[in-house]
Order: sequence, then structure tokens, then C-alpha cells
Amino acid sequence: MQSGIAEALQSLTRRELADLFAEWGEPEYRTGQVLDWLWKKRVASIDAMSNLPAPLRERLAKQFPRAALQHAETSGAADTTRKFLLRLHDGRYVESVLIPASPALYGEKSDRHTLCVSSQVGCAYGCKFCASGLDGLTRNLDAGEIAGQVVLAEEVSGRKVNNLVFMGMGEPLANLPNLLAAIEIITSPWGLHIGARHLTISTSGLVPQIEELADHPRQIRLAISLHGATDEVRGRIMPVNRKWPLEKLFAALRYWNTRKKQKLTFEYILIAGVNDDLQQARLLARKAAALDAKVNLIPYNTVEGLDWSRPDEAHCREFRDILRKARVPTTLRLEKGHDINAACGQLRLKREATEAGK
Repeated sequence: MQSGIAEALQSLTRRELADLFAEWGEPEYRTGQVLDWLWKKRVASIDAMSNLPAPLRERLAKQFPRAALQHAETSGAADTTRKFLLRLHDGRYVESVLIPASPALYGEKSDRHTLCVSSQVGCAYGCKFCASGLDGLTRNLDAGEIAGQVVLAEEVSGRKVNNLVFMGMGEPLANLPNLLAAIEIITSPWGLHIGARHLTISTSGLVPQIEELADHPRQIRLAISLHGATDEVRGRIMPVNRKWPLEKLFAALRYWNTRKKQKLTFEYILIAGVNDDLQQARLLARKAAALDAKVNLIPYNTVEGLDWSRPDEAHCREFRDILRKARVPTTLRLEKGHDINAACGQLRLKREATEAGK
């Protein structure tokens, strides 16, 4: 079992729960019953698992006292991007963001809803554009807290989540054991049953974990938070580049391409006067083309306490057009959610600051 798992029933994979019940002398079919209650019927308490004998419910409740995620706040309208602030059992907060499909990309009648999922409370990697790491790392989320964000988002929104991106709060690959356990819950027929090809993991560039994940059997998509096409520029924005500079990162990505079928994606936040020079666009185009990668361009989302700004829209389009002329598939995300504190971590920081001031 993963560390800390003894407090959270939702964090157990099928194998872990089956092993536990075997230790307890429970029949094998109890595993399926509990998983059905957790991930299909989605009950809020062990007491509600009515087809389990009372002594087993009592033992489970004693073994797994941790409460589920609680919805604390929602920002945004029902027909647009919505951000959910979620309260954890220890009083900490994380965020997830539900993003409806863009009609321009998927058509007016698309039912595609993407959830941006958090993997940690805070972050240790200190990317200069990001609110998540302003207070550093508090702790990892366990597998149930990661997968539970999908359940809560569907309950609050009334929408079916059918696409996931692990690019909310935290560095997913710094919490790889819990992330992989959550992915098993999310993708398995006994869990949330979302196809692995509908999952994208975003990383700042943790080279050993990228190589480990490349060998994982599920065909998960990978997005790299690049934000600079040279070490000089990327190093100003992302401290992780000092440990794993572009040469090492791109060697890992070449290995990834030998193991996975899906195209890599480069995420590139455009920050005025920092990384939006058109020479960066030309270098980015060459690097993306060499790996047959896609590029998502994202104008900088204002963060309180950070004195950076977004380029104007015309410059963003000029940057994009250089990539497209090089035949690199490129999307310019004039992003949804700019008016709801959608940058990672902002809503959480405001709530924690409010509560600390009481």
C-alpha cells in the first residue's frame, strides 16, 4: 500500500483492497461491492454501504476515518470555465478547474468537459509565473484525493468529466506513486473508467520520472511546461532547468517517443518581455518539429504579487504564426477563466489568507 493509505478508503486500488479483505478473512466479492459503492454509486459514508454486514462496516469505518473532499467554493458561470476550491481533511485547500469544450475546436454540441486536477498542496518547484508555489510545498495528495476531484466536480457541476489534465496545483511527477495509483482508479472499469488516452500529465521536466512514466503500460499523454526555448530564458522562469537543462530534458523526451504513440505537447506561457521574443518562437518551432510535438501557447494569466504581464493579442498571434509556418501544430489559448482567478493556486491562497486572518 502507498504511504498514508491507511486513513483513506478511496485511495486503495482493487488489488490493495482485495489484499486487505484477504487478511481480514472476508470473501473476495466484498472487494467489488465496496468499489461499486465508492466509484459507481459514490456514497459519502461507509454506513451507506447497505449490502455489507454491520461488523465489516464498523471495521472499515475504524480503519479508514478520513473524510472525503468537501466543496468549499465555486467561481465562474455554469456555461463557462468553473474553478472549484476543495477542502481537504486536514483543513488545507486545493483547486480543480472544469473547462467546457471550445465550439471552435469541437463544435457547438460537443459534450467534452476537461477537468484540470491538482496533485499536491502547493509546489516545491518555484516556477516564476505560478501562484501554486508561492508558499512552497505543504504535502502530496493521496490517490483518493486526486481521483476524488473528478467525482466532486461532476457532483457540483452536473456535468460528465471525460477528459483530464494533471496540471493544476503541484508537480504531478513529484508525486508519482500516488499519481499512478489515482490513474489506476480513474481508468479502470471498476473505478471511474475514463480512457488513458483522455489523460494528460503536465510536468515542469523531471527527467527520471519522465523516463519511468514512459515505461508505464498505459498510453497516457504528456505535456511539458517548457516556457523557454533556450536554457538562458527557461532558467529565468523555471528553476528546475538548472538540474535538468534542455539537453537532458529532450533526451528523455526522445526516449518517451520510442515508447508512446501520442504526440508530445509543449505548454508555453507567453510573458511580455521575458520569453515572447520572436527568436524564441523560431527556436521553439525547430525543437517541436524535431520531436513531432504540438504547442499550446497561453498568454500569461495575471497573478497577484508577480510583476509580469501578458503580451498584446497581436504579438501572441505573430508568435503563433511563426510556429504554424514551420508546420508545427499550434494552438493559441486566449484562455477561459481569466476573470475567475484561474491561474493555479490563486483561489486557494486567498481562502487560506482569509482564514489565517480570522
